[in-house]
Amino acid sequence: MENILKTIFLIGMAGQAYQLNFLPIKWQSETEQSLGRVQLRGIEMEMKMVAKEDIEEGQDLTPPLSPLSYSLHNSFLSSADLSAAFRLLSLFQSPPSTCPQPRLFGLLTNRDKLLSSEEPDVLLKIRDGARELAKARGNFSDDVVLEEAVLCLVMTNAVDVRDKSGRSLGIAVYDKEFSWINHSCSPNACYRFLLSEANNTPAFHYQPKMRIVPHGKIDVCSSSELAQGCERDDGPRIVVRSIKRIKKGEEVTVAYTDLLQPKEMRQAELWSKYQFVCCCRRCTASLPTYVDQLLEEISVSNMEFMNLSSDDNLLMDEADKKLNDYMDEVVTEYLSADDPESCCKKLENLLTQGLQVEKLESKAGKLQLNFRLHPLNRLSLNAYTTLASAYKVWSIDLLTLCSDTDGHQWEAFNMSRSSVAYSLLLAGATDHLFRSESSLIASAANFWANAGESLLTLARSSAWNLIVKSGLSASKFSLQKSKCSNCSLIDRLEVDSFIRQAQSAGLKNISNEFLDCISNLTGKVWSSLIHGCPHLQGIKDPINFSWIDKSTNVSDFCTHSNKSCWTAEIISRKKSERYTNEERVNIFLLGIHCLFYGGYLASICYGDYSHLASHLQNVSYDEDNSIH
Repeated sequence: MENILKTIFLIGMAGQAYQLNFLPIKWQSETEQSLGRVQLRGIEMEMKMVAKEDIEEGQDLTPPLSPLSYSLHNSFLSSADLSAAFRLLSLFQSPPSTCPQPRLFGLLTNRDKLLSSEEPDVLLKIRDGARELAKARGNFSDDVVLEEAVLCLVMTNAVDVRDKSGRSLGIAVYDKEFSWINHSCSPNACYRFLLSEANNTPAFHYQPKMRIVPHGKIDVCSSSELAQGCERDDGPRIVVRSIKRIKKGEEVTVAYTDLLQPKEMRQAELWSKYQFVCCCRRCTASLPTYVDQLLEEISVSNMEFMNLSSDDNLLMDEADKKLNDYMDEVVTEYLSADDPESCCKKLENLLTQGLQVEKLESKAGKLQLNFRLHPLNRLSLNAYTTLASAYKVWSIDLLTLCSDTDGHQWEAFNMSRSSVAYSLLLAGATDHLFRSESSLIASAANFWANAGESLLTLARSSAWNLIVKSGLSASKFSLQKSKCSNCSLIDRLEVDSFIRQAQSAGLKNISNEFLDCISNLTGKVWSSLIHGCPHLQGIKDPINFSWIDKSTNVSDFCTHSNKSCWTAEIISRKKSERYTNEERVNIFLLGIHCLFYGGYLASICYGDYSHLASHLQNVSYDEDNSIH
């Protein structure tokens, strides 16, 4: 049960995988590999999709597009790829008996490129899969060229279909209207799925016009290859939506890799999986972008290292690998063992004390170096995600095992506070990066919403009743009556009205207003959220990161945290009296602001009927949202 809870919460922290460009830890990124599969279709760069007109951010670019083929998991063939390829083969009006052209249904098959791959697993999958497809179709000859081509088409054009909770349902291959959209590490569009169970929702019946058109060297009519009478109205539909302003004639792009990775990692992944080098604006910048610099920034405490020759910078690569390996080891152990306390201790020691890298060979001899992560390094973000989960599980374990004493309830309450603090830190850090790279909007949306939910859960915790026993009054505070004295954003929690008003105000203005209020409320509660957690006490402000001087050694950041040893301090009754009902209300209001800010950003990405918007609707009209 505990392991299941850990996995569910980590997935929840990451948000819907198909809506995110960021999956923080290795086991999660492996679940989203198929998001990048389509990029091989653009290797020749013959075709692309461009805007027919000027388009503002947060607008649908296509009507719901039906798939050419799709496959749910647990199909009758050995994999979803094979099942989708089998369905695709049935669409041919007259299947060719010889080697097909490079394109089928207007989509690149990339058969020749994949068959020349140096990856043995890829070759084995194609050859064995083609023979299995041929047998399923009643073809027992040695001519499986067509089967190979269709399977390669699926492998390089299919996208992973997920429901609103992030659960993978299978794969789907779409026509050229979607499949000709190329990849960028700084995309201007994203996409969402409309599933069959949602056929009766307004979102499904909404039919925007097609606002993008193909642009390239060839003109392919994919429908001419389809069998007569073939219907394509079933299966998961896909809608493309703008996340930036797009000018008429400008290319429309989406992302197929983790955008919260630095350039080298993105390029390595794209080449390894999809055999191409990305040449987008972010990747071709003469110097690493601000976001890419922060995502990979590591500091060394041994200043002697800074005098070594540039050749010895390979030591930094080795240190980066060791940091990655250590993070993977801790997360794997956390997911396989029931010991969240050990996970928290190891990750916080890494964040505060760094990693010792010993006996590395260099021109200066053998050195013992201490490498520390920048607070916005990608591994720091991974750690915040895992710590938020581990502290939450730790809190639940304490309440499950020892729920009958005030001391254990307070200890569990402490663990909950730390979980909430890391959720808020993750949201603020991602938002800081988002403000420099607006294509990270989906990641920011999900992490703000997760932080909001965590804060609201903390505000409603029954542990606050212990404060009442200490003589403090805790009056009923209703969500429906909540107001913010510093902004006009949440006077009324009517989601539809709020989203419409927010969209008309513009992304920059509404974001600034939200963050001003979030920052003000955070200042009132941050010290209590981080109480007893030395590492978090080194974070001066989880929302505004201007206090981080890039020219300053990262080790300075940890100076304050290292003054205390790591411990999970139980708040005494005397210390509990420091809490007030006003503080609880501020935590509650901060949660509302974070949740609505996440919902607003999600509405830009996925429209009014996104999962987060629906969740906001449920929160708004939940009669149990009062806190006591």
